[in-house]
Amino acid sequence: MSDASLSGASGFAPDPEIRVRDLKIGAIGAGMIMAECHLAAYHEAGFPVVAIASRTESRAAKVAERWGIPKVHATPEALIEDPDVEIVDIAFPPDQQPALIRHALKQPHIKGILAQKPLSLTLDEAIALRDEAKAAGKILSVNQNMRYDQSMRVLKQILDRGDLGQPIVATIDMHAIPHWQGFLEDYDRLTLANMSVHHLDVLRFLFGEPTEIYTAARKDPRTTFEHTDGITASTIKFESGVFAVSLEDVWSGPREEGFDSDVYIRWRVEGTEGVAEGTIGWPTGAVSTLKYASKRATGGKWVTPSWDTMWFPHAFKGVMEQLQYAVKTGTPPELSVADNVKTVALIEAGYRSMAEGRAVKLSEIAI
Repeated sequence: MSDASLSGASGFAPDPEIRVRDLKIGAIGAGMIMAECHLAAYHEAGFPVVAIASRTESRAAKVAERWGIPKVHATPEALIEDPDVEIVDIAFPPDQQPALIRHALKQPHIKGILAQKPLSLTLDEAIALRDEAKAAGKILSVNQNMRYDQSMRVLKQILDRGDLGQPIVATIDMHAIPHWQGFLEDYDRLTLANMSVHHLDVLRFLFGEPTEIYTAARKDPRTTFEHTDGITASTIKFESGVFAVSLEDVWSGPREEGFDSDVYIRWRVEGTEGVAEGTIGWPTGAVSTLKYASKRATGGKWVTPSWDTMWFPHAFKGVMEQLQYAVKTGTPPELSVADNVKTVALIEAGYRSMAEGRAVKLSEIAI
């Protein structure tokens, strides 16, 4: 498989070119997202992973054996202090992530840090991490990997070419059941911060800065631990005039044995010159899809670009590549912490909207 998968994609680039792959990575975490996504993608792309650590050394050792990682450290802090590590890749709970980021910022040999989203549990801490990384002269990047989903990247190229004209309406419609990680049971925020974050961030990627958000929520009957935002729906207005709706239905109907499953994530964008729609393959382990019709580009006929890569795990190649390239060239990463703070601010505005029962303008949120 090539670095930039173009199979049947009609000149689009569903996956980015891998321009740099020589900076040595230290992986922190040995759970599903690291073992099945990050490390699978890095192995395929040829990124060198030189060390791993987790909360449980024995679990890290098993993942190291699987992926041929030469060093296992007893603690994440020991890995960060390893002079062989140039990029720290953190896949840890958000309440524990800031301390690891700050430890990495102090190490002279660390050139870049890849953090998970949400970057932190509060906007204030996200802003502090942004400012501390800048003061330390380190590149801090945040793993907003949905921007590297193939349908989202091709949609962005279609929008940038003007094939849809002026975008008017966008929707993301999710009916799927996430696997809530155990550490989320201790937080007071659930779906908006940990699932909707993908959708709200990718809407910013596609349409620019929002001006206003209204979010409503109810509890999810299937989620047994205490929470407020189970099922969420957000309407967002953008400076560009785009009106967007994002629904995260994590209930998705009964799922007893024998009940036919119909989980999905679908999206649609309508513009003055055309329409694009597609699916995100994550819930069913399928390839994401896209089709579009444009008065100016396709004669009003539906066209269906295709590719053979997937959001999980292939998007994680692009996430790491943009950081490798930024470190190598001294240019800002595509997934910068400064940009991510704006996504955290949008989430913060959504929670304020839920709490106060009103639309919240982004101008109310200081960043």
